[in-house]
Order: sequence, then structure tokens, then C-alpha cells
Amino acid sequence: MRVLIWHVHGSWATSFFQGPHEYLVPVNAERDADGRGRARTWDWPGSVREVTADELATTPFDLVVLQRPHEEQLLRSWTGLRAGEDVPAVYVEHNTPPGDAVRSVHPLADRPDVPIVHVTPFNRAYWDCGTTPTHVVEHGVVDPGHRYSGEWPRAAVVMNEPVRRTRVLGTDLLPTIAESVPLDVFGMGVTPLAEADWARRVWTYEDLPQDIMHDEVARRRVYVHTARWTSLGLSLIEAMFLGLPVVAFAGTEAPRAVGDGGVTSADPRAMRDAAARFVAEPMLAEETGAAARERARARFGLERFLADWEAVLDDVADGVRSPATLR
Repeated sequence: MRVLIWHVHGSWATSFFQGPHEYLVPVNAERDADGRGRARTWDWPGSVREVTADELATTPFDLVVLQRPHEEQLLRSWTGLRAGEDVPAVYVEHNTPPGDAVRSVHPLADRPDVPIVHVTPFNRAYWDCGTTPTHVVEHGVVDPGHRYSGEWPRAAVVMNEPVRRTRVLGTDLLPTIAESVPLDVFGMGVTPLAEADWARRVWTYEDLPQDIMHDEVARRRVYVHTARWTSLGLSLIEAMFLGLPVVAFAGTEAPRAVGDGGVTSADPRAMRDAAARFVAEPMLAEETGAAARERARARFGLERFLADWEAVLDDVADGVRSPATLR
């Protein structure tokens, strides 16, 4: 099957692209949000092919995976095709609903022609999708291997744009945790954190390639996840796969994911104390990290993720006879 999909979430796409299909990823000269093309900091297989808007107009494909509401209009303007009518389509909802969460109506609500796939049961429970068919395909991760050494008595944190997304990501919780544990913050847009008054014990690592970041994170004694209101972060699951013990804010799906692989709490002081204990007790950190890895492998394995997605894609592809495949 040939699948059209925009490069939106690199970590999630890395797992999705391990499937058996050919994947068309739009690219433009600016490599902006609607044309990023292939990833530069993730390792994607050769089955992922860049395609311009002009090329897409004459390139046959079997199905489109939407991830943002405006992609329907991009599809229509670039190809003349209507999602769910002319070409099979499925919408992946990566995010928790904004604003008044329990009353948030999904942009594709009451659309029987384009099913929505949520990445967590929590998301499906909070989004009002009306009569639109919904599924849950929980995350799957390409296993990076057990890399944990914990040689540095510091905490690793992974977050993107922590200054702009302060309360959503729980950036404001970091000063409390940094009272007891030095922090190494990895991700995009993290450099400004080092300029904060409280950040004397913070080091930042800007947008490292994924494999290098995994090596670096695994050298830290504990992983801290402060996000208040996001879907289950793939960085959290990856840290568990690497073998790190986890200290996470007890929001959305984190408590169910972490389990005996660490500590979850909505009290920043309890998070601070738990991180400090893992840093002070290397044997406890190693044992808890091993439990975190086993839990991640059992629940977030790639084989289950790809099998779940194959079932969804087959079902969606059978639902619409697409002229896109006949061009």
C-alpha cells in the first residue's frame, strides 16, 4: 500500500514507518510545517519517500493519514481529492483536547467517512468525537536496547519548547526538582532554560539526533517527566526502554504507563524527593529501571503497534474505492 502522510511527529512516525508500506512524505523548499520531508534527527527507512505538491498531483497513492485539521484542505488543493470520499483517510489524534477539555468537540466529529485513531484511551475518553468511528492504537517504540549505565548522578528530562509551553509541559515544576537533583534537559528549544534564575544546576542539549540522545539520556541516573496535560510522551516510553527509572507527574496516562517502573505523583516535592533517592541509591535506580524496561517492552512493543495499525489501515482502505490509485 502507498500511504500519504505529513511529517508532524517524528518519534511517532519513526515507529509507524517500520510497517510494510511505502510512505509518501510531502516536502517543500522551506521545509516548513507542511513540507518537512524526511527527518534529519531520526533514522527512517528507505520506504519513506519525499514528494512535492506538484509530484503528488500525478503520483498514485492508496490512503492518506491525516494528523492536523488543515491537511484535508492541503490534500484537496494539491490533488483535487476529498479525504474519506475520493481517497480512504484516517485521522490520528496525538493530543489531549485544549481548553475546556471535557467539552472539546473534535474537528472531525460526526464524520463517518474519516475514522479517528487516538494514541491513548485517555484521549478518546476526553475528546467528543460525536458519531465519528474511533479507535485506540497505543504507542509502539523501536526498541533502542538496554543502554542504561546511570553513571552520572543527574536527572534527564526531554521536552520540546519548554519556555513557550510552560504549564503544559510542567516546566514550572523543574525548579522544585532542581533543588535536590541537577537536571540535563534535552529537546528542541531548550537552550533558553539555562538563562533562568533558578537554572544554575541545569545543562541543556539542543535537538540531538535520536540515537545520540538515547546514549546521553541513558548515562543519567533517573528520568523525570513533568508534563501536566499532554498525550503519553514517547520520550517517557523511550526512557523506560533504555532502562531508566522514572519519576513522572501523575497526569493523563503516565501513572498507568509507569507502574512499577518508577514513581508518579502530582506533588512536585514528592517528585523531587523520589528523584533525589534514585540519584542517591544507584542499586535501587538500576533495579527500578530494569522493571521499567520490562514494562515498556510488554506494553509498547513495536510488533503490537504495527499489527494494530495494519488492522486499522486495512479496514479503512476497504471502505473507499479510491480514484487516487488509478491515476
